Amino acid sequence: MPDVSLCTDETVVHALKFYGNTIVRLSYSYLHNLSDAEDVLQDTLLSLMRNKPAFSSPEHEKAWLMRVAINLCKNKLKSSWFKTIAIPENLQIESITDKESEVLEAVHTLPVKYREVVHLYYYEGYSTFEISSLLQKKESTVRSLLYRARDMLKKTLKGAYDFEE
Repeated sequence: MPDVSLCTDETVVHALKFYGNTIVRLSYSYLHNLSDAEDVLQDTLLSLMRNKPAFSSPEHEKAWLMRVAINLCKNKLKSSWFKTIAIPENLQIESITDKESEVLEAVHTLPVKYREVVHLYYYEGYSTFEISSLLQKKESTVRSLLYRARDMLKKTLKGAYDFEE
C-alpha cells in the first residue's frame, strides 16, 4: 500500500524538470563530483516528498530546494566517509571554451564561503538580497563576500584577462 503522506509524483517531476539542473550545478560546486551532486539532487527530492511543504511562489519553492541541497552538501562534506574517499578532479565538462574553463576552475579554487555566493549570484542569477535569505547572512555580508571573491578571482586570472583598474 503506497504511503499517502508523500507528496504527488507531479510535484517531484515539476521540481526535477525546473530545478534539477540548478541543484546538480550547485551541488557540484560544493562537492566537485558529479555522482555525489546527483545523489544530493535525489536526496533533495526525497526531502521534498517527505516534508511536502506548501510554497507561496515558485521563488519560494526554488529557495527551499536550494537551501535543502546546500545543507545536504555541507553534511556530505562533514561526513567521515566523504573525507576518506579520493575524489577525481579531472571531470570533463563539455561545451565550454578554454577561457570559461579557466574561470570555472578559478571559481572552484575559492574557499566555500566565497564560492557559494559567486555560484548563486553569477550562475543562478540570485540577487544579493535573495542570497542573504538563502544563506541566512546579512545582505552586507553577501556583498562583502562577493567583493572579496571578485578580488581573489582578479588576482588568480590576472594573466588571462585585462582588468580595468
